[in-house]
Amino acid sequence: MPAATAPDGASIAYEIVGEGPPIILLHGITESRRSWDPLIEPLAGEHRVAAVDLRGHGESERRPPYDALTMAADVHAVAEAAGATGPLVVGHSLGGAVASVYAAANAVRGVVSVDQPMELSGFQALLAPLEPVLRGDEAGFQSVMQQIFNSLYGALPPGERARIESLSHPEQDVVLGAWDLVLTSTPEELDELARSMADMITAPYLALHGTDPGEYSAWLRHLVPTARLEVWPGLGHYPHLIEPERFVQHVSEFARLRRS
Repeated sequence: MPAATAPDGASIAYEIVGEGPPIILLHGITESRRSWDPLIEPLAGEHRVAAVDLRGHGESERRPPYDALTMAADVHAVAEAAGATGPLVVGHSLGGAVASVYAAANAVRGVVSVDQPMELSGFQALLAPLEPVLRGDEAGFQSVMQQIFNSLYGALPPGERARIESLSHPEQDVVLGAWDLVLTSTPEELDELARSMADMITAPYLALHGTDPGEYSAWLRHLVPTARLEVWPGLGHYPHLIEPERFVQHVSEFARLRRS
């Protein structure tokens, strides 16, 4: 399994499949690149696919910090090592946040963010009541993480839910590191950070949600003129895994549009 060396020396695991214009796949928090398994081979029919284990996940090194900015630098190291120049970056959940940060700082062909708004103050409001337990003992942390993910797994078919659950390994220091900015900033600071990041994204941007994100749609279109937001109703947090064929076709069409 190849590994790239991050700017701070951390080892970041990834795999490469297929030939063609590059796509980088970034998974959600607590998971690994294996969460993309049903989609890798279909996407590799037209693309050179790089599936990455984010820092602290899968086979990548456990080395703090675990914030999205550091993870985006890790992804850039992977892109350089894999020869993935100007990739289409596709991220789910935490991976969507990393993809957005990456696109704000690097040349990309486009971004597909799955169920991960750039606007984080709403997420902070959900996490704030849970913070004492998240920062408490291991048993409490694992219990609240299970509650969080039970609410996210709801729409997944039983077999796919079992597969994703088997890939999920919540590690307290990694999760708290990934969520530290959300937990320690004021809502105003988060809003300003989101606006600043959105202003730097000039590549085509597709936000895909399985639940209507409400006012976020107008926020995104206002700040990222290249963005479009789509809702696949009733598919929850994992629309790409509930309708994988539709997702692969959609991403491939988006990628071809960007090349035209």
